[in-house]
Amino acid sequence: MANYESAELYDKIYGFKNYAQEAELIHQTIQQFKPGAKTLLDVACGTGKHLEPLKTCYQVEGLDLSADLLREARKRNPELSFHQGDMRNFELRKRFDAVTCLFSAVGYMNGPEELQQAMNTMAKHLEPGGVLLLEPWIFPQDWESGHLGINVVDELGLKLVRINRSRLEGRHSVLMFHYIQATHQEIQHWDEEHPLFLFTRGEYEGALERAGLSVQFDEPGIAGRGLFTGIKGR
Repeated sequence: MANYESAELYDKIYGFKNYAQEAELIHQTIQQFKPGAKTLLDVACGTGKHLEPLKTCYQVEGLDLSADLLREARKRNPELSFHQGDMRNFELRKRFDAVTCLFSAVGYMNGPEELQQAMNTMAKHLEPGGVLLLEPWIFPQDWESGHLGINVVDELGLKLVRINRSRLEGRHSVLMFHYIQATHQEIQHWDEEHPLFLFTRGEYEGALERAGLSVQFDEPGIAGRGLFTGIKGR
């Protein structure tokens, strides 16, 4: 699973994401398949940026493995309930009308067995007729080894650059990040490496179906990577 040394800088790095727009698409999709849905659990909620707009429409809770990311989420949404847990085996002893797992967090599952565990656990937390929204990681045919990327944050008192390169190890896509951060006090640099499994569309669909969900797939999704919708039987 991911280890974000840069948790406090996470939202600055991903400042290009339009969380409000994505949340509106999430809301529309949930209401399409579960009209009147009122409760929502965001699995791998990160710093809680999706929950900020969604809490105006739902009773929301968040779950993440990273204590550092949850710390940032609680700062942003102090009135909400957050849980530290692993998407493969968390147990909240309650069910929700909707469960979301976004921004390709499911790619951190290390192979089909872990993917199935995660789908089973999320499905277990759905009410009958509930909806699971799953944003997949890149499909194998779309992966590009050697891809180079850069993100720049230029603020008063903070200069931050993240450069990245990708490589392939078996069925894992590996994202290699190098950070350089300058403040008035110091200059720091550090590395992070994030391996994400390249599941096929069929593997996602099969895992969702075996978890007891009927599956639909929307090609663009909310951010261009597609979106699986799993509906639990009544």
